[in-house]
Amino acid sequence: MAQPRRLPGISYKGFAAYFVTTVTLGRVKAFSLLDFGPLAQQALTESADREQFALSAYCLMPDHAHLLLTAASEGSDLRRMVSSWKQRTGFAWSRTHSAKLWQHGYWERVLRDDEDIVSIARYVIENPVRAQLVKEPRDYPLSGSTVYTLEEIGAAVQMRVWWRH
Repeated sequence: MAQPRRLPGISYKGFAAYFVTTVTLGRVKAFSLLDFGPLAQQALTESADREQFALSAYCLMPDHAHLLLTAASEGSDLRRMVSSWKQRTGFAWSRTHSAKLWQHGYWERVLRDDEDIVSIARYVIENPVRAQLVKEPRDYPLSGSTVYTLEEIGAAVQMRVWWRH
C-alpha cells in the first residue's frame, strides 16, 4: 500500500481533531496477542498525552487501529504523535518477532468544526461489535476514550454517511 499523501496546506499542528486509521504490515494480528495489545494501548495513551492530544476514542483491532484524536494545545502535532506511537510499538514488536509491525504511513481525516465528535467516537468504539469480536463495546479491552465514558459515547446519535466518503 502506498503511503497516503498528507493534505496540502494543513500543518497538522495546533488545535484540530483527526480520525486516523493505521494498518499492520501484512495485516498481522498483533493486537490480538494478550501480551502485545495492552502494551500498544499503554504506548498510545502515553504518546497522546506527551504530544498533548486527547484520545476522544480509540480501538486497536487485531490488525489495524482507529484513533480519534483531539489536539489540546497549539503545540499538538499529529505527525509527531502518530510517529512516536508507531515507532515505540514497532520497536517493541521487532524485538520479540524480528519483523516490522506497521505498514508505511496512515490515513487521516481532519474533522470539521461542525462534526459531532461523540458520534464519530461511537463509530470507533463499535468496530469490534461490527467485526463480531464481541457483543458489546464494553467487552472489548483494547478500546476506550480519555475524554468520554462508554455510556456517553453509546448515547450519541450514530452518524450514517461520513465514513463512507
